[in-house]
Amino acid sequence: MMLTDASAPHVVVDDRIEPPITTIYVCITCRRPGDPQDLPAPGATLAATTLHAAAGSDVAVRRVRCLANCKRGCSAALRRNGAWTYVFGDLDAKTDGEALVEGARLFARANDGLMPWRGRPDCLKRGLIARVPPINFTEDIE
Repeated sequence: MMLTDASAPHVVVDDRIEPPITTIYVCITCRRPGDPQDLPAPGATLAATTLHAAAGSDVAVRRVRCLANCKRGCSAALRRNGAWTYVFGDLDAKTDGEALVEGARLFARANDGLMPWRGRPDCLKRGLIARVPPINFTEDIE
């Protein structure tokens, strides 16, 4: 049985603290203007390369239809319970699957729920679209 505390940076499993599982959501419908319609969408290719890179790891990969980032596709989002969610664009379908998995592993090790800038693959630095707070986020601004 898995218990989670949305505000905690770790997951508790049978009284053991385990690193959180990070999920990569890859848009499979991403296609740039002018991309041939008779070939697989580049987003589907990115999903395949990401799934291959994550094989045997603790990183989950989910294929999704449209992350609504069409002008900067290929797109993916990295999510972890109790942490910020990161949305990336301008990803290369053939080469950035490994970088997404590397970023997800870096993110999973972050104790503060934020993906560190240091050590982040370059495509996840320049391709950052948004950082979305967790659902239970509160911040006093004065």
